[in-house]
Amino acid sequence: MAYDYLITARKRVGNGFIAEPGPVRFLKVPSSATSYDASHIIGSPKEWAAEVQGLSDGDENPNSIGPMGDALIFVHGYNNDMAVVLERMKQLRKDMKAEGWHGEIVAFDWPSNNQTLNYLEDRSDGAEVAGELVNKGIRLLAEGQKARCQTNVHLVGHSTGAYVIMEAFAQAEKRGDLFRSDWRVGQVAFIGGDVSSTSLTVVSDWAKPMYRRIMRLTNYSNPFDSVLAVSNAKRLGVAPRAGRVGLPVDVDSKAINVDCGAHFSTLDPTKSKVIGSWTHSWHIGNRVFARDLAMTLEGAIDRHAIPTRKNVNGHLVLQDAPRPKFQDEWNIKADAKNEARRA
Repeated sequence: MAYDYLITARKRVGNGFIAEPGPVRFLKVPSSATSYDASHIIGSPKEWAAEVQGLSDGDENPNSIGPMGDALIFVHGYNNDMAVVLERMKQLRKDMKAEGWHGEIVAFDWPSNNQTLNYLEDRSDGAEVAGELVNKGIRLLAEGQKARCQTNVHLVGHSTGAYVIMEAFAQAEKRGDLFRSDWRVGQVAFIGGDVSSTSLTVVSDWAKPMYRRIMRLTNYSNPFDSVLAVSNAKRLGVAPRAGRVGLPVDVDSKAINVDCGAHFSTLDPTKSKVIGSWTHSWHIGNRVFARDLAMTLEGAIDRHAIPTRKNVNGHLVLQDAPRPKFQDEWNIKADAKNEARRA
């Protein structure tokens, strides 16, 4: 039987979960299920992590520069119920597999609705959830890497999921043992990121902990995102969102922006997979985006040379283009393993 793996920070009530913050739990859900409950909890986080690691390493990506397998953690945005979280994770996996990506995709499911965060910058519930992600998720990652686990772990945050990711890194800096340990994350991607563009500057105290621990940040922006237009309007226009306007000029060298506006404007929503708001959530279900994300996570091609991007007046713009024709013959994984042995 096939399974989906999730981390949830929802509060448990009886055998179910509600849209309130609670302690982190690790879940193994039959792939045929459309939701989950307490019966899917795995009691041992290490057992859960070992299964995910085994699935990731057992599906090595020949085009990835990681010496072993890859795991992608999907962090959703606001107003997602459990069924939608599962649907989005499954669709993202389907898209990525179709575009040649290998590895395991898991979801970090946190309690969110329109009232929980209320579009406030301090977002207390989001901070609480991020703290739990640190206590259980990041600590588990750090312990695995200390034990020489070489599975490459990546993060993708949709909407306010970008906030949860940034806050988790910031919270980890406050924990002495995590601050001192040498844990890292590979690639981080924001889609429809509901964080201010200025929060991602090179001098941002909030962003610095993330930049210190990651290999690369890719921000996918879309100027037609109407949900982020509403988010910006609620702040009286003083904090334009990164998922709408892109990255600031004075950004860390690890960060790059991919403008998706031109590609998005060609898409017909009546002929596309739509899960939620079209302008804000079109990425999941779109094969061009999945192809670009796959090559980003693999890390083998320079960010400026990924073929699904073109340079327009100094800005990277998403375009529909295939992978390099002979990439499968480049022996990327073999080179990665050789370098790992020499380290």
